[in-house]
Amino acid sequence: MQETRIAARVLLGTAALFVVWLFAVWPPPVWWRDHEPRCTAMMRLRSDCRMVGRSDGPAVNRSSSPLLERMIIIAEDSRFKTHHGIDFIELGDAWAAGGHRGASTITQQLAKNLYLSPSRSIFRKLKEAVTAVRLELALSKDRIMQLYLNTAEWGPGVWGASAASDAYFGVTPAQLSEAQAAALAATLPQPRTSNPVFRPARMLERRDLILARYHGGKTPVPPALEDSIPEIAPIEPPVLPPVFDTVVVDTLVVPDTTRDHPDSGGPVHR
Repeated sequence: MQETRIAARVLLGTAALFVVWLFAVWPPPVWWRDHEPRCTAMMRLRSDCRMVGRSDGPAVNRSSSPLLERMIIIAEDSRFKTHHGIDFIELGDAWAAGGHRGASTITQQLAKNLYLSPSRSIFRKLKEAVTAVRLELALSKDRIMQLYLNTAEWGPGVWGASAASDAYFGVTPAQLSEAQAAALAATLPQPRTSNPVFRPARMLERRDLILARYHGGKTPVPPALEDSIPEIAPIEPPVLPPVFDTVVVDTLVVPDTTRDHPDSGGPVHR
């Protein structure tokens, strides 16, 4: 009996700690109503936050870009305006596809960027979903989109829509053309391995689908693989033979046989 009580207390304690962990994020979602992030969890994984905070941090998107927002909704989360943090329709489609494709909403991606990591564990995904719902309860859709634009990664060291627009096209987000806005939206699934300046082929194919959808096309933009930010293996330098400071050349003694050659005019020994 005593052992049963101890086991029950341990179980309750573990459950309580799990609930605390599940809901514990800092700062709380309501903080982002009137504060801009200077260093997010994803930035800490990608670079030194001290450097990010001083120079390479997310540039605040002071000039709104409804065009870019529309392109991102088409590419990343078509039901962004109507769901409450989790798109259960997309989840069902992803489950039917065997779980090999993404189903994260823009709000879930923001939760990951602000607080979490690219891990694909079930616990991280659960916390991401809970945090996304809390963000939806604390913030408006417009604020969620603004925060997402300001913290998303668009390439190595390129954080935020303003930095991406300037780095790739030399304009502000409000000055983006349709093709440029679609290209930035198409970069989001694999910003480190395919973007407007690095191996753009995959990005361009997705950009064309987004543009077609924007202009009334019926072909949907396929979801990217879940958390698909593949790591590029470091390229090892070739192994070169050692180079010596001095080169020793052996002197070969070559006998003079020209006088014995028939064309030399000398005697030929038979």
